[in-house]
Amino acid sequence: MAEKKKSTLYPRIYTVVREIPSGRVATYGQVATIVGSGTARTVGYAMSALRLDDVPWQRVLNSQGRISQRADGAEDSWQRQLLAEEGVFA
Repeated sequence: MAEKKKSTLYPRIYTVVREIPSGRVATYGQVATIVGSGTARTVGYAMSALRLDDVPWQRVLNSQGRISQRADGAEDSWQRQLLAEEGVFA
């Protein structure tokens, strides 16, 4: 993705993700639809590039409503723990 597009799209994605209430989740695709541009994959890239502590990244799940496997094939147990603390069992 071009650097300029990323610099304007990622902040919009983070704004949408900040609006997901505690105890609720959204999919990568739903976030992309709300943002109005980009794709579910773009949202995934934005989440993996995240360096801000105030974005509840754990509330974004894959299209099956599950935690996505990481590049190494492992599940993110930290994400599962954060969601469980909010009463979400994905």
